Amino acid sequence: MADARQLLEDYVSTGKVMQVATLNDEGAPVVCNVWFASTLAPDRLYFISRPTRFHSANIRRDSRVAGSVLAIDLTELGQDVRGATFTGSAVELPTTGVDEEIAVFAGRWPRAARAIDARRMADGENHHRIYRIDVDGWILFDEENFPDEPRQPVPAHTD
Repeated sequence: MADARQLLEDYVSTGKVMQVATLNDEGAPVVCNVWFASTLAPDRLYFISRPTRFHSANIRRDSRVAGSVLAIDLTELGQDVRGATFTGSAVELPTTGVDEEIAVFAGRWPRAARAIDARRMADGENHHRIYRIDVDGWILFDEENFPDEPRQPVPAHTD
């Protein structure tokens, strides 16, 4: 039988875009799509965005988030789905002291290096911030490896 945690780690570390749901000022969910990078153990997801975006303001007001990562290329209706959903808490990181987080994101997406350059961030010369999601729960959804019960809860690795 397949190892659900290992599959989850594979899917999250190779996923390209994640959907993140934040809560607006009325408490309604709002979904956005962002490029992301991850660290696992502890389970953290990182993305960059402008602090003026709705999802950025939502995170500053209420840190609760949920989201998903799809681990397949979509080609046709009816294909086996593989991916993960998560719940957690998000935070907009400061503009200094985030060299490790910059390295994680820019290591995955080298073209983003200028947008989150440490010196430019510290000097207020760029328009992006780094956001971190501390994952507190995962659901692996895998119709290929778990055809009888594709929904597999997987404990999050936290600090």
